[in-house]
Amino acid sequence: MVHVLGSRTLLRPTDPERSRIFYGEQLGLAVYREFGTGPERGTVYFLGGGFLELSGRSEAQRSPAVRLWLQVADVAAAHEELRERGVEIVRPPVREPWGLIEMWIADPDGTPIVLVEVPADHPLRYRAGI
Repeated sequence: MVHVLGSRTLLRPTDPERSRIFYGEQLGLAVYREFGTGPERGTVYFLGGGFLELSGRSEAQRSPAVRLWLQVADVAAAHEELRERGVEIVRPPVREPWGLIEMWIADPDGTPIVLVEVPADHPLRYRAGI
């Protein structure tokens, strides 16, 4: 068995500086570390229980298979804050049929990001009898 000690999601943006502004300033993710120099330097952000690394550059369009799912405490508050910071909201918060409250945004390269709130009464938080 592989003993995983840590993890991170690695994105290679088409415009690294634009993506650093989006993730660092607009989303407000805290920087874990930076490495290298110049416009293509790497930046690693805290992402809950993991990390998000922006490094290098890609000329290719985003992969439709990549999505970020970020759990937040209050989606309505995140919606208001991100709207005030100029982040385009793809879809405002909606309670899904499965009980989660989801809001959709995208990064500058179009990578879909789902902000999710798990309501207090949702089975992910509480299961009767356990």
